[in-house]
Amino acid sequence: MYKVYINQTPLLLSTEPLAEVAADKEHCLSARYTGRPKTLLNYIDMMEKGRRFRSVNLWFPDVEQLFSDFCAHHRIIEAAGGIVYNSDKKLLLIHRLGYWDMPKGKIDAGETPEEAALREVREETGVVELYSDGFALTTYHTYRDRDERRALKPSHWFYMHTPETKLTPQTEENIEKAVWTSPEHFLELGWEAYESIRDILQIEFNKI
Repeated sequence: MYKVYINQTPLLLSTEPLAEVAADKEHCLSARYTGRPKTLLNYIDMMEKGRRFRSVNLWFPDVEQLFSDFCAHHRIIEAAGGIVYNSDKKLLLIHRLGYWDMPKGKIDAGETPEEAALREVREETGVVELYSDGFALTTYHTYRDRDERRALKPSHWFYMHTPETKLTPQTEENIEKAVWTSPEHFLELGWEAYESIRDILQIEFNKI
């Protein structure tokens, strides 16, 4: 299954109807993909223009074909970032443009996702002594670029650790704060965050 956030609402692409979505017809939409790529634009447009539904589930026996058809309507912008813990098991978060986030950025030519993730964390937070603990997961969200073209950003996340605690936000990238916190504390406070980041924090909280 693929989860793609469009306008902070999850579009769930699956091989069959998801029971939890189909059961909540008042707040969620579930539909079978016809196999015609142009029909996907109806759902994309609807989700971009408003947040009528809590979630949308499109299903098709060949979910890879469904995802490929969805991708064909977007420019793909690959990014990578870090789920970073310090020696006190605190998690690194940044605050940028009104939302709490985790350090990440576009993958440069010639970089692997892991190399890009390490570079972005160092640049955005000032952490130097940083070590990768391997791939964690990929999140997906869409947006409109400066030319109003649709873009899909797969963000590849890597677990990392550092013995450092001092953080220096990269203000030239509009990062106002960088803090160490726990997933539990964050979720309790209900801080404003992108839904894909909230998903990661919930995964980390469930490990506690």
